[in-house]
Amino acid sequence: MELYGIAPGTNGLPYSRSQAYEAVGKPVGRPSFGRSDSNASDSDNEVLDPDDPRVTNIAKRCLDDYEDEKRNALRQMDYRQRRKEQQKIRIEFNVTSILKRHEFLLKLARALMTFGAPSHRIESQLVAAARILEINAEFIHLPSVIICCFGDNDTMTSETHFVKGAGGLALGNLHKVHLVYRAVLHDEISARQATQQLEKLLSAEPLYSAWFRCVLSFFLSVLICPLAFGGSFLDMWVAGAGAFALCYLQLNIATKSTMYNNVFEITTAMFMSFTARGLSSIRSQIFCYEAISSAGIIGILPGFLILTSSLELASKNIVCGSVKMVYALIYTLFLGFGLQIGSDLYLLFDPTARHHLATLAAKLSTTITLIGTFAPDNSTDGTPPANGTFTFTNSTNIYMADIVDGCYRPPSFSWFIQPFPWWTQFMIVPIFSVLSSLANLQPWKSKELPVMVIISCASYATNKIANHYIFNRSDIVSAIGAFTVGLLGNIYSRKMGGTAFTSMVTGVLFLVPSGLSQAGGITANGSAVDVGTAMIAVTIGITVGLFMSQAIVYMFGSRKNAAVFSF
Repeated sequence: MELYGIAPGTNGLPYSRSQAYEAVGKPVGRPSFGRSDSNASDSDNEVLDPDDPRVTNIAKRCLDDYEDEKRNALRQMDYRQRRKEQQKIRIEFNVTSILKRHEFLLKLARALMTFGAPSHRIESQLVAAARILEINAEFIHLPSVIICCFGDNDTMTSETHFVKGAGGLALGNLHKVHLVYRAVLHDEISARQATQQLEKLLSAEPLYSAWFRCVLSFFLSVLICPLAFGGSFLDMWVAGAGAFALCYLQLNIATKSTMYNNVFEITTAMFMSFTARGLSSIRSQIFCYEAISSAGIIGILPGFLILTSSLELASKNIVCGSVKMVYALIYTLFLGFGLQIGSDLYLLFDPTARHHLATLAAKLSTTITLIGTFAPDNSTDGTPPANGTFTFTNSTNIYMADIVDGCYRPPSFSWFIQPFPWWTQFMIVPIFSVLSSLANLQPWKSKELPVMVIISCASYATNKIANHYIFNRSDIVSAIGAFTVGLLGNIYSRKMGGTAFTSMVTGVLFLVPSGLSQAGGITANGSAVDVGTAMIAVTIGITVGLFMSQAIVYMFGSRKNAAVFSF
């Protein structure tokens, strides 16, 4: 315990930094940072967290653990003095020990990785927490691991910890982690209490059961099938059944078997493609292959992974961003390869279906050619009449008008095989936004849920309007939709005190299938490379839109260089 002098009224007992704070009125041995010092940084390119003490000028009232301090002081007293001192001590300090502060930082790193925090913000948050706790620490974030190094200037030693974690997106727990993080940095709770709260979050069961999440996956595919991929009333239920089976395998079998987990994506994509090709081969053509296969695997698309990797690359985090980007692209190619294998596998067992597809492709590419001869009836200038032949070619396809989003929908089909009317989007989009938020483990009894739905609906509306005026440019359309999401999310965070990241996730993830549908669907005409190219175009557009919106919103704030808990 660091000694600073003799505390008045404590029978000559030495007092520590906490009591020195009470006596002097400010922390001892700490530099004072004001609001004007918010641009201070160790390097020119450092981005500060908004809760960093160099920005907020908030200092911990006491850093030594109150229980240890009181125990050491009472140990030096006799029985009478100890009893008198216990009656006198009534002030509750917000304190913690060095080891507890280290433990809090490690738990915070694990919680941020487990619950899907924006990876390009993790380092800045950990640095801000270590600075406010007066811990000499360095952090390096790599894919699925965070390296934490704690140094001791007195003994010239260091201690290194490797925090591993690979979890999914849990919006509810992520919001709670951020509240704990802010409470510690704003000196509202001690690191000991914050560590206990983080332990409860990490050890708690998922918010929803596995069966309920499978039901959510079923309805998400049911709704996205007609909304983004032109599916009919019959297609949507088949896609939903496939998504239910896929989610069940993912939550109950793939997580328990390491060997099956390595081939899970390929096998599920093959299963969906095989089923969709078999149903679409029915002669009545009541099922659409593109709609069923695309909507059925929407739950395993790496949209969030590619998005975070693009944001890391845009934030100049080359190592982590490039590794995640390459992995996500290979993952997407696996999905496209699985779809192609499943389709070819069914055509191998059903030669008539292959012949039917070849005939349909020939009809779509056939041109009408007329060949004849011509001869004039008479001649007016005395020259002999000219004779010859002509060839007339018409490449207008009569079948293309009946193809909607890759599905054959002639007007003679019944209503349950036709695409949904445009006015159904006003009902499907809000319901899909609610279910998507719940699928990402957002509590349904929360004030954040309506905000998520509103931002998600605004992103879809902007994306739809932009696509009406800009053709065949999914990247630009996605950028406009992401700009709307970022603008609304950051304004909500600045003006209403909400968490921008959790409120924006649903709207951003909604842009991925919408953008892919404009790029030709997930099947991409059977080319896995085209699937990866379309995914990159969509996510880069989303990244640019998010950064542009954040730059505009924070252009008018007082903390121009501070990072935010958002994308």
